[in-house]
Amino acid sequence: MATLTKKIDFAIIMSVKNANPNGDPLNGNRPRTDYEGLGEITDVCLKRKIRDRMMERFVDLKKKEDGKEKRQAVFVQSDDRKYDDFKSLKARAEAALGKDLGGTETVKKACDAWIDVRAFGQLFAFKKDKKGKKKEDGESEGDTGTSIGIRGPVTIHSAFSVDPVSVSSTQITKSVNAEETKDGKKGSDTMGMKHRVDGGIYVTYGSMNPQLAERTGFSDEDTAVIKEILPKLFENDASSARPDGSMAVRKVIWWEHKPGKVGQYSSAKVHKTLTVNADGSHSFENLDGLKPQEIDGF
Repeated sequence: MATLTKKIDFAIIMSVKNANPNGDPLNGNRPRTDYEGLGEITDVCLKRKIRDRMMERFVDLKKKEDGKEKRQAVFVQSDDRKYDDFKSLKARAEAALGKDLGGTETVKKACDAWIDVRAFGQLFAFKKDKKGKKKEDGESEGDTGTSIGIRGPVTIHSAFSVDPVSVSSTQITKSVNAEETKDGKKGSDTMGMKHRVDGGIYVTYGSMNPQLAERTGFSDEDTAVIKEILPKLFENDASSARPDGSMAVRKVIWWEHKPGKVGQYSSAKVHKTLTVNADGSHSFENLDGLKPQEIDGF
């Protein structure tokens, strides 16, 4: 299958209202902000959402039983959404690639099997089941293992809000009887905190590199999958911290360069042409021969 034929840049404009878009576990799960007060959604969080949408798409294709799910499986699955019985990445990798992981053949098999590996790359770093042999002087050689790094062609930035965000914190009380006391009476109430961003517009940028796509086999068909998913980034992603409708994709901006391994302009120059305002409106600076496509959020 032919790999990606042209460089692609993209941007996602998102709105947040009364939600915690990405809590920081080291800060009481408060919404992430930088030193200037701008709200942040990490690239890891965004890729997790993309993978979740990929997983839903794979399950839907598999139900149709038309063979289109081939090469669309996802390697890094979240525990609350996974569609197979493997309890670890190591178990999933060994089932598909064999226990002797290593070499270019393993890389090829991994890229053929999983769309997220072809897109984002992956580090396969697993310990061997057995420890290394002891040397003659009695010292151990230590644990042996496998470390295979795959560099993917799709990169995405952390998202930041256009303006500083206001974070509201509310104290909550759990007054249900979770556990009985020794004398059989109702347990005491427990207190907690819930945090949210009152409102904000966030923007993230990304790109797809044809040269790196050659190494993983990332194709134009795979590109179409991500293009289909990005407007639906927050569908089926609701939680107590992110109620349905509190987060939405406003626009996906999509730049397709002319066919070739090198784009017409650098990603930095392309991304700087987009200006996003605090109300979610946006404008462009023109680049000769590169017109963006605007896709409405789902």
